Amino acid sequence: MAKDAGRGTGPEGQAVLLAAGLADLAVSTVGSVLGTVRGLLRRSDGAELVVEAERDLKARGRLVLDRYADTPPAHLETLAQKALARKSADGV
Repeated sequence: MAKDAGRGTGPEGQAVLLAAGLADLAVSTVGSVLGTVRGLLRRSDGAELVVEAERDLKARGRLVLDRYADTPPAHLETLAQKALARKSADGV
């Protein structure tokens, strides 16, 4: 295989190298995914896998919603407000 001395030196060459690298990554990833899917289809417990995957997705969904939903006030902040209220009620 002959080496091209000017390959990848200019902006066009760099773009070609990046595109070739991305294409190679995509092809290898698709091949890996297809192998995994083939292996899953051969399993006899496919229905159980689907139920487990659904349960996992629901749990992930709950975590995401909890992360971005309105959060309750911080525990220490709540305790500090109660302590201040008690002090003012006691007249201290």
